[in-house]
Amino acid sequence: MSSSDSSILVTGGAGFIGSNLVLTLQERMPEAQLTVIDDFRSGDFKNLAGYRGDFVAQNLATLDWRQQFGDEKFDAIFHLASITDTTLHDQFAQVHDNVESFRRLLNFAKPNRTRVVYASSAATYGAASTASVETNGAAPANVYAFSKAIMDNLANRAAREFQDWIIVGLRYFNVYGPREAHKGVPASMVYHLSRQMKSGQRPRIFKHGEQQRDFVYVQDIVEGSIRARAAKESGIYNLGSGHARSFNELIDVLNHSLGTDFKPEYIENPHAHYQNYTQADLTQVRNNLGYEPRYPLETGVADYMKWLYPADGK
Repeated sequence: MSSSDSSILVTGGAGFIGSNLVLTLQERMPEAQLTVIDDFRSGDFKNLAGYRGDFVAQNLATLDWRQQFGDEKFDAIFHLASITDTTLHDQFAQVHDNVESFRRLLNFAKPNRTRVVYASSAATYGAASTASVETNGAAPANVYAFSKAIMDNLANRAAREFQDWIIVGLRYFNVYGPREAHKGVPASMVYHLSRQMKSGQRPRIFKHGEQQRDFVYVQDIVEGSIRARAAKESGIYNLGSGHARSFNELIDVLNHSLGTDFKPEYIENPHAHYQNYTQADLTQVRNNLGYEPRYPLETGVADYMKWLYPADGK
């Protein structure tokens, strides 16, 4: 990857995945000009410790891109900014902010055909019992997923209309890893269960812990996102580990990493539209982007626990 004379913009760069991406880009491309846009609704400046680039504090749903950047050109835009709290049920706020932010970004990128890599979501698939394939139709069960499905529609429309413009959507599955603690309730189950166990409590999961998730380490997500920047054509791809693992298994993995021996406490599931199963089919992203996840759950959790609890010396 060339690091000279590159100008890259990352929206949502103070958030969980965004900050991991920004700091990796800075490490790999030390001469690149990096710009982050974030309004801190689901981000934190502490995530960008050591960041050396520019920062624009703006709400993307109302940002006038031309007024902000004039004729400045970017080589690529990574769009990760979003209302990520799936429990926010204000349909107008979710759809307006997520969709209109993307629409404004595309309008800015269109004249120069600036490459766009944006975060979609596995939530667009809705209820599933087998591995999700990109050709599956959208079946959003909540308004967050609906907003992401509309973003996919906009991206597909633009890619069809402008064959020389590369727009890549990435359907992130259940991401966990460093720099997510600030999210609070929407942070991963890996984070929340580890906190309970570190405080001496039995980990609480929904009955009977057999729900399965495609848990994917954030470093794999970052790698896949960077690979998407070099895509030869537009497309929408799954980014996950490719494996579905149960919450019971996750607790076993956490016990091993933390040196504990907790049995789960099973509680009732209050959510009517709960995804009991997620798994990414990685065929297309392997073939077209060369993506290959490097962190199975055991390895990712072990690495994350070392980062999260460095005083343990494990």
